[in-house]
Amino acid sequence: FAELHAAVPGLPLASSRVLPGIVLRRDFAAYCPTDGELRALLVTEPLRPALTAPGVEFIVDSEGQYQASLRWITKRTEALMKHLQSNNVKLLLSSVKQEEEVIYYAKLYGVSVVECLSSEEMALISEITGVSPYAPFGDDMDREITETAVVTFCQPLLLASRRCVHIGFTSVSAFQPHCLILCGPVDGVNEQHAAALQEAFTMLQQLLKTVDQ
Repeated sequence: FAELHAAVPGLPLASSRVLPGIVLRRDFAAYCPTDGELRALLVTEPLRPALTAPGVEFIVDSEGQYQASLRWITKRTEALMKHLQSNNVKLLLSSVKQEEEVIYYAKLYGVSVVECLSSEEMALISEITGVSPYAPFGDDMDREITETAVVTFCQPLLLASRRCVHIGFTSVSAFQPHCLILCGPVDGVNEQHAAALQEAFTMLQQLLKTVDQ
């Protein structure tokens, strides 16, 4: 329920509504509008490669060697974003904050990016789509990317003064997610309404479970 409702203070209760899909309460790090269905990729690690692995010491003998390493990282980052584009990936959903270099090349190659998703949001998206996070490094860069989710729409959504991301997914099960936009004059009223609705849904679950048995 926490991931499938958004409380919006400062608006009348009559402004509350139900939207198809899910609403992520953060703005795009990069937004590239596109029409129709698109492919989305879940990631849980930075896409810009590091100079060294954890626990490994990186030694350079000169400034030139260091700059050459940075150029390699830049080329690797661009190659990855180009690889995503060639696999029709138009949306990155990341549980971590990505480097500015990744955002730059994402915009260059028409890939929208949403960062800093919670573990609960990532788990919900995986449950809806049946897709696991993608691990780019150590893989063949020419390999077709199959870990993609089908997105029916992806657009900005303004809730009062807060910019959010509204996404519709093609579900792999009978579960068709919808998000409740719960409006009220102040946070306290919204919290009361949300708690009452959650209790009502819990009661319905228990009732339906009893009927099924």
